[in-house]
Amino acid sequence: MAVIVITGSSKGIGFGLAREFARLGHQVMISGSSDASVAAALEQLEGEGRVLGQATDVRSEEQLTALWQSATEAFGSVDIWINNAGLARTVWSIVDTPSDQVQAMISTNMLGTIYGSQVAARGMLAQGHGKIFNMLGGGSDGENFPGMGVYGSSKRGLDYFTNALIKELKYSPLIIGKIRPGMIITEGVVREARADFDNFQKSRKTMNNLVDTVDTVAPWLAKEILATNKSGRKIRWLNGGKIAARMLMSRIKPRPDQFEAFGL
Repeated sequence: MAVIVITGSSKGIGFGLAREFARLGHQVMISGSSDASVAAALEQLEGEGRVLGQATDVRSEEQLTALWQSATEAFGSVDIWINNAGLARTVWSIVDTPSDQVQAMISTNMLGTIYGSQVAARGMLAQGHGKIFNMLGGGSDGENFPGMGVYGSSKRGLDYFTNALIKELKYSPLIIGKIRPGMIITEGVVREARADFDNFQKSRKTMNNLVDTVDTVAPWLAKEILATNKSGRKIRWLNGGKIAARMLMSRIKPRPDQFEAFGL
């Protein structure tokens, strides 16, 4: 069984992945931005398997190093490290995005993933094996979405960074991969929709055809992460074929509203 560390895993898709890996019998170390969020997640995961947790500010290399050390002390090694922690604020244009939110997104999404990759790569090179996966998202392939200028830029930058990491570690025993989870309804998505509800309503019909829930996507992603044995792979849930099929199907049979269950 594998030892898996997931940053930003007290909520959202990170939490879903942690739960799925634990259910499959793997040992998991979760992290979140506060002791309270980690404690709440661990309570929800009680009985699912061996899961430990530690509050970690991914903007701090020292705290990420401490997360690695806690995992190796508890489990002996780390087989898979997933840089999942991220922040998306999508209710403003680039010009109107407050400076503190620009800093929060860039430092969490970019520095968090860069530092996490450095910490994991150093540890895995020393132990002689390991997989590192970076969570990408909207904008990472160059797409442009309203309200996502800053967030998308950070994810585009992470695609470049991950490609560079893949090349630098090409002749090492490490496996480096990317994850594009698609459009998942998480606490963050609900928060942003409520913050700009009028614009959310305008795109609701289209988004309804493309979104999925954590419970749907996490088991598939977990399986693909475990099965990845070659560096450079992109695990992508919502590909072009799936998007086209869903949009075509929506003309024949409208999809039930996916947002109602989340209070939207």
